[in-house]
Amino acid sequence: MQSSKSSIAALTIGAIGVVYGDIGTSMLYALKEVFGSGHVEFTPSNIFGILSIFFWTLTITVSFKYVTLVLRADNHGEGGLIAMLALASQAVKDQPRLRSGLLAVGVFGTALFYGDGVITPAISVLSAVEGLEMVSPHFTGAVIPLTLLVLFCLFLVQKRGTAGIGRFFGPITLVWMVSIGVLGVPHILSQPDILWAMSPHHALRFMFQQPGTTFIILGAVVLCVTGAEALYADMGHFGKRPIRIAWFAVVMPALILNYFGQGALLLANPEAVKNPFFMMAPDWALLPLVILATMATVIASQALITGAFSVTKQVIQLGYLPRLNILHTSIYDTGQIYIPFVNWGLFVAIVLAVVMFRSSSNLAAAYGVAVTMVMLITTILTFFVLRYDWKYPWILCIGATGFFFAIDLAFFTSSLLKLFQGGWFPLLIGGIVFSLMMTWKEGRRLLNEKMRSDAIELESFLDAVFVSPPTRVEGTAVFLSPEPGAVPNALLHNLKHNKVLHQQNLFIAVRNHEIPWIEPEKRLVVRSLGRDCWQVVINYGFKDNPDVPLALQQLRTSGCEVDPMTTSYFLSRDTVIPTVGAGMAPWREKLFAQMHHNASGAADFLHLPNNAVVELGSKIEI
Repeated sequence: MQSSKSSIAALTIGAIGVVYGDIGTSMLYALKEVFGSGHVEFTPSNIFGILSIFFWTLTITVSFKYVTLVLRADNHGEGGLIAMLALASQAVKDQPRLRSGLLAVGVFGTALFYGDGVITPAISVLSAVEGLEMVSPHFTGAVIPLTLLVLFCLFLVQKRGTAGIGRFFGPITLVWMVSIGVLGVPHILSQPDILWAMSPHHALRFMFQQPGTTFIILGAVVLCVTGAEALYADMGHFGKRPIRIAWFAVVMPALILNYFGQGALLLANPEAVKNPFFMMAPDWALLPLVILATMATVIASQALITGAFSVTKQVIQLGYLPRLNILHTSIYDTGQIYIPFVNWGLFVAIVLAVVMFRSSSNLAAAYGVAVTMVMLITTILTFFVLRYDWKYPWILCIGATGFFFAIDLAFFTSSLLKLFQGGWFPLLIGGIVFSLMMTWKEGRRLLNEKMRSDAIELESFLDAVFVSPPTRVEGTAVFLSPEPGAVPNALLHNLKHNKVLHQQNLFIAVRNHEIPWIEPEKRLVVRSLGRDCWQVVINYGFKDNPDVPLALQQLRTSGCEVDPMTTSYFLSRDTVIPTVGAGMAPWREKLFAQMHHNASGAADFLHLPNNAVVELGSKIEI
């Protein structure tokens, strides 16, 4: 019982660091952007109204929607947009057109994650370093270079993994949360009436008296809930209970105290609007606070970068991106991975964002569109899970999600006002990634159709081969094929050029499924083809780590012994040739061919031993 309590405590502290790093640094810029926009007049009534909107946005969007409702939609214990998409698409699998539409919407939401992944580290770290301007105006010229240096160091250490420094994330962020809460307390005590802003009537009065202003500022208000998606995405790492405890016991109280402290400061000193967060601190605490804020924003960015690696791996497993070089940075935790292409691609885009926008206020204009669209997509997918997976009545499903849909839609449409001020930037990144994803998925479909149309049926082929069998050599040959029951190209080339057949032959097809994990007992589907030939289908979930040699060890229970020392793996390295005619647009076919050419080898992705792999080339026209 005692160890269970300590485990919950450790997971809760870990969740504070990883899950709430992003939302826990939003007070650096959120309230400043609302009042700094120039749309809201400085009056006590307006300050009360804005704070009330902030309080109820946090309560409804985070506490009610994500912590209470969305966390219930777990896919075998896993969360995130990919897990939600898999749940929703499986729930409507008997309706192909609806399923295709949901998959497209979900994949677009996943692509937007990369746009969010560029803006979040840029605005978080930049807003923290801007605190130096409060220490001394002489630091102004150093803000951009120092921000880029911090970001470069962050991305440089990714290849070493986060196992070593990860244990400090929770405690440092906990210190940050306590600090921001304590920072707000003296200002609240000096203006205790500010606590009345918790009453919803202040928010409602502001909205009814100034509907146009309310609509305009919602795009800035949404900054206070950026990062809310993370608490669902990281459910598999920490579990629902620690995430909920962390929110209600630590994070939400700290955020409320800080926002209300900023509001109290603005009541007393409207000039503080230029940076209310740092101006709450006494002069002696400014520099330590800037350092702590920078550490907190680096941790928030780290969680997002790690999430980008994880999401990319899942998307590859689902067949929406080509294989990339994935390095495991921990021998203990298979979730600790590093993808060089994603790491440096994100870094280049973030540097571009910092250099283009040059301040957290300008970046705030770019923020919101992608985030609110992802929130909207999550709400839509939640409806289909409630209705078609959990089988709840229509009226209950519409009631549960319709309210959140209306709020998300209001935030999204307000964010669209910032489209030409910078909102286009994350949308452009998301659109490019979405185009790549859909081109790869469609290209793979066309490629598989072409291979199926040209395929020879395996069993009848083997019957013909064994009428006059070639020389059989010692050992096991493993032939990888995209389709079970079809003759792999590598087998045809091996017989044509080497004119031998191994003593034991395995025909392997790897299947990826729309669930996070496949139980070990369901990993293999084995069928004997006679004459020491076996058809094997290996099943993986989108969070599994494909490891063919490890999976083949289970074959001994089926009477097939695979000795790693005498096993050779034969792969077909296909070259795609775009052709004019049916299929995709010519530019997409050329793009797919390039992506196919640059994809990392199947041998590395499937963890095949390098000294036992034979690749045989072939050309395929699509």
